[in-house]
Amino acid sequence: MTNTTNSRTAGLVVWLLWAVLIGACGRDLGTAQGVVEEFVDQHYVRIDLPKAKEHAVSIALEKLNEEIRLTAGQQIDASTRKPKVNYRLLEKKESVGRTSFLYEGTIQSEDGTSFTRKWLVTARKEGAQWRVSNFTESD
Repeated sequence: MTNTTNSRTAGLVVWLLWAVLIGACGRDLGTAQGVVEEFVDQHYVRIDLPKAKEHAVSIALEKLNEEIRLTAGQQIDASTRKPKVNYRLLEKKESVGRTSFLYEGTIQSEDGTSFTRKWLVTARKEGAQWRVSNFTESD
C-alpha cells in the first residue's frame, strides 16, 4: 500500500466515525418521542415558536399561531434573558397512531427562583410522519 492509499483510508475512517457520532447525537424525528422532544425543546427551552410550528398540526398548530399573535412585537433573540429549562419524561401512553407524553419541566430564572410545570404533549401519525397534535400545561 502506498502512503496516498493509507491517507485516503484513514481519512475515510475518520469521516465515517464522525458521521456516526453526529448521527447518534441527533434526535430521531421518525419517532413520536423524537418529534415531541424536538417540539418541547423549540417551544419551552429555546422559545422558538416558528420552529415549534414545523412539528405541529391541528389544535397544537392553532395554539402556536395564537401564541405568536399574542407575542407579536416582542423580540426574542440572543439578547433576550431566557430562563433555564430542564425537563424529564414522567409517563408515556401509546395507542395505534397516537402517543401521549407527560413531562415535568423545571424553569429557573437568572435570579435563582424556579418553578415546575407539567406538559402533556400528544403526537399522531400522519402518513409516515409523527406530528404534535395537542399540548397542555398544568402546575
